[in-house]
Amino acid sequence: MALSNCSGSVVRTPGSADTDPALVLSNGHCLESGFPGAGEVIVDQPSTRSFTLLTASGGSAGTVRASKVAYATMTDTDISLYQLTSTYAQIQSAYGIKALQLSDSHPTQGSAINVVSGYWKKIYSCNIDGFAYRLKEGDWTWKDSVRYTSACNTIGGTSGSPVVDPASGKVVAVNNTGNEDGGRCTLNNPCEVDENGTVTVRQGINYAQQTYPLTKCVTTGNKIDLNLAGCVLPKP
Repeated sequence: MALSNCSGSVVRTPGSADTDPALVLSNGHCLESGFPGAGEVIVDQPSTRSFTLLTASGGSAGTVRASKVAYATMTDTDISLYQLTSTYAQIQSAYGIKALQLSDSHPTQGSAINVVSGYWKKIYSCNIDGFAYRLKEGDWTWKDSVRYTSACNTIGGTSGSPVVDPASGKVVAVNNTGNEDGGRCTLNNPCEVDENGTVTVRQGINYAQQTYPLTKCVTTGNKIDLNLAGCVLPKP
């Protein structure tokens, strides 16, 4: 789907019911209220943001609207989850659009991925090159980020795109950044930091944030519960 400044997708967890209010996945830095600060966590913030649903061929299927930002942060990860005013069943009935399922397990190095951008109506295909222990960009630090092989040459507007495993059809990550100019740990120029503090800059390489941790923090009725056993998302 397309946002005003980013991409996104309608997603469900393994436990989501068709009658639950649908969730939209994007990046924390795509919020209409601007970038959350380092250490900031947003929960249950009212929102009336609208999203354009897209058909398989990239045409507009219709518009859905948020009721709130259920969860958003740029700390440890870069995600936003909007709750919609429509259920999965209503969206499928009205627009013929099925939600993508979030994988509940860590993705695998070397596996094929598709980065599906609703903003540009384009799919980038490559593989998971590996994982960055820490990815630093400006004030923000993200953990265990997915590094793409160079074939996924994503650009601005692809932020928030679901990263889909074509074998399972499930979402394994959300596209969020790339090193554009070879800069070191600055805005639009993230750097990798390993366990020993060694910094590596990979100009032209792009990254995503894993989404399986989200599945550990959603309970009955698609409610976010940061106190669930196994939920490691940052708390407010």
